[in-house]
Amino acid sequence: MAKKEASTENGFSFTRSASSNARNGLARIQTHTNTPEVCHDDSTPPVRAQTIHDLHSLQKKKSSAPSTPITSSSATSPFSTILEEERQRLQLQSISASLASLTRETGPKVVRGDPASKVVTHHHHDHHYITPTFDASDSALKFTHVLYNLSPAELYEQAIKYEKGSFITATGALATLSGAKTGRSPRDKRVVKDESTEHDLWWGKGSPNIEMDEHTFLINRERAVDYLNSLEKVFVNDQFLNWDPEHRIKVRIVSARAYHSLFMHNMCIRPTPEELEEFGTPDFTIYNAGQFPCNRYTHHMTSSTSIDINIARKEMVILGTQYAGEMKKGLFSVMHYLMPKRNILSLHSGCNMGKNGDVALFFGLSGTGKTTLSTDHNRYLIGDDEHCWSENGVSNIEGGCYAKCVDLSREKEPDIWNAIKCLPRCAVVENVVFDEHTREVDFSDKSVTENTRAAYPIEYIPNAKIPCVAPHPKNVILLACDAFGVLPPVSKLSLAQTMYHFISGYTALVAGTEDGIKEPQATFSACFGAAFIMMHPTKYAAMLAEKMQKHGATGWLVNTGWSGGRYGVGNRIKLAYTRKIIDAIHSGSLLNSEYTKTEVFGLEIPTAIEGVPSEILDPVNTWADKKAYQDTLLKLASLFKKNFNGFISYKIGTDQSLTEEILAAGPTL
Repeated sequence: MAKKEASTENGFSFTRSASSNARNGLARIQTHTNTPEVCHDDSTPPVRAQTIHDLHSLQKKKSSAPSTPITSSSATSPFSTILEEERQRLQLQSISASLASLTRETGPKVVRGDPASKVVTHHHHDHHYITPTFDASDSALKFTHVLYNLSPAELYEQAIKYEKGSFITATGALATLSGAKTGRSPRDKRVVKDESTEHDLWWGKGSPNIEMDEHTFLINRERAVDYLNSLEKVFVNDQFLNWDPEHRIKVRIVSARAYHSLFMHNMCIRPTPEELEEFGTPDFTIYNAGQFPCNRYTHHMTSSTSIDINIARKEMVILGTQYAGEMKKGLFSVMHYLMPKRNILSLHSGCNMGKNGDVALFFGLSGTGKTTLSTDHNRYLIGDDEHCWSENGVSNIEGGCYAKCVDLSREKEPDIWNAIKCLPRCAVVENVVFDEHTREVDFSDKSVTENTRAAYPIEYIPNAKIPCVAPHPKNVILLACDAFGVLPPVSKLSLAQTMYHFISGYTALVAGTEDGIKEPQATFSACFGAAFIMMHPTKYAAMLAEKMQKHGATGWLVNTGWSGGRYGVGNRIKLAYTRKIIDAIHSGSLLNSEYTKTEVFGLEIPTAIEGVPSEILDPVNTWADKKAYQDTLLKLASLFKKNFNGFISYKIGTDQSLTEEILAAGPTL
């Protein structure tokens, strides 16, 4: 057996074999097992399909069959490739700059239109349309067709015609596959650490920001651009982020798949034709070469996947993952940097508005009821996930929704159910399973992944407010599903308490079963979205408190979890009661209630709420075993304190007074 020796070079672990070294001189790479600790997130394991055929076979169920033979037609309708000459030149010049190589003097020549369509020379109404001359033999001068801001119908057709694994569902939505990765890859996300970001960004334990250097970024960028340049065609989206026109961001997404282009068409804000003509240079560009892997021998790489953000270059590179959510959340991370620089607070929250103009923000991790409670037929939906709070009020960052659709039903969530349709814009459903013949989606089937998703324009929600802007919030609601059963159903928070619980980002999950006993597991995600924030959590908390104080907003902690005991002993608080609580917050009646203060957490709880049994408002009343209640309360308080230890050394402003005020708002033991 050949002798082996281990060494570490540039952060990589290698195993060298004497015989292999003699043969080719290369070390065999070993991916890290001790990757940097990152914050809690909802990423999913890769699909365990052995081949592409295996992956596609998961997608279709053979539960019914047609009774008559099906024939297909190969007739197609080509896309129009005609453009006014000057505008074409300006557009392609801008796009060509986006695709330019960093190391070669020339990139590809770009032309507009579908390469499957026949390009001819026309003279019509004094507009001159030209045919590119394909006379270059140098591969660096090859022609790449740019499919620029195609309509949903065109993208739909491109996906069906050219992308394996794309199908039309019974509602007309596009069903597609994201490949082996069906969730985000947070351990493969990198941010360039330079002179600016070194001081601005949150680094270290608990942070989502894993550093990389500028040189490594450029290597990955070159790999992505080379791959895109090698294709016969690429898709380019020019779109906006942030519905507030004063603070909107122009983004360009260059991708290889029609599915990705359609996804971003739905998720970003769609420019009007007039806005598109004046679009100009984008503020940020994504190069999505997710079908092509990164080089694992490159410094900082721990797998064949890499998602890299360079703030200084205003660019993001995606390699080795086709999961569309990486684009959405990557841009959200960028907004978490750009907006605070303008004194605008970026928020991972839902938002709705009453008919009288009262606005509420909803923060909460998965399973807390954020989507359910922020979706209210008596109120306007501003957005379900990403917002900005500026001097103008609240604005949605996105132009669409990206909803989980596992176990989706028409009865429980009719708005989302009805939004998964096609035309005038086409919804995208990722990694779902459907009947091979009827094309009815089985949302309960998790054969591909539990993280099945639907992306659709926000206009498909009936009570969505367009444009998605609103006045300053009146209420800030922090949701926690407390499986320990010791937090009150609702508490009124001081500003310091709001900051403390916002930084904590608490909820509790139910762990696995051991000897028939299920124990709750506390989960903390700073700012209720630690996977996406760029700066230190206390920066966002301080901004939140400042804006709440300035505009008179009230903070609330709402427990949608258990009462009368922990999970397995007590019962989950009825949704009807929680809705009554939320209604009382919206109406303002809860502010006029009498309050008492709890022990340990020091929370102010109302003594009465219309439609809610008074005895459940103080959790100690619902526990039969008072000692068990006290022990569990102290246990949860200790978990809060342990989690907060990572934030106590961070300095806000010129002294520690604000940090001390936040600490004093936490539980006492």
